[in-house]
Amino acid sequence: MRVPVSIPVILASQSPRRAQLLQQAGLQFTVSTAGGETDELYPPELQREAVAMFLAHKKAEAFLRAVAIPDEAVVVTADTVVWIKNRTLEKPANRQEAIEMLEMLSDNVHHVYTGVCLTTNNKQRCFFDESKVFFRKLSRDEIEYYVDHYKPYDKAGAYGIQEWIGCVGIERIEGSYHNIVGLPVAKLYRELQDINS
Repeated sequence: MRVPVSIPVILASQSPRRAQLLQQAGLQFTVSTAGGETDELYPPELQREAVAMFLAHKKAEAFLRAVAIPDEAVVVTADTVVWIKNRTLEKPANRQEAIEMLEMLSDNVHHVYTGVCLTTNNKQRCFFDESKVFFRKLSRDEIEYYVDHYKPYDKAGAYGIQEWIGCVGIERIEGSYHNIVGLPVAKLYRELQDINS
């Protein structure tokens, strides 16, 4: 018996977490970085999910400029942003920036938005998902331990929910856990079912 979604998927992302989530969903996919690294600049008036959607679309356009999409295939591009205090937290550039981000998240609530674009050779569909994350108060020692022993530098907001800090620091979430990891898999699965219908 085949998995209900059998369309060939091209994941245009270097994120190992997104690849793992697609694998867990039983999807047939290949990974391509043909679009190269895309800068994460966006118009300053954009907020919340609009930032994630803009960047996911920007990555799709970069991929389309680099390579033609095979017939019947769908390219998946995505971007995840952390939103708190009316601003986005992007990937930290250094240790101090990672610590400052986690101090901001500590004892606070933030939103995680992932924008996703599905692109075929004749259509495009973009959507987003939102999750709400509640952090308990973290000590300075806990923050420094996480920054020094894990890899916060490739993650928006300087943390991965699937890592140590998620286990000990997050009290609860509202919405999709997978969205916080980097891809709203349940919503993506439904969209893939619909895109060629």
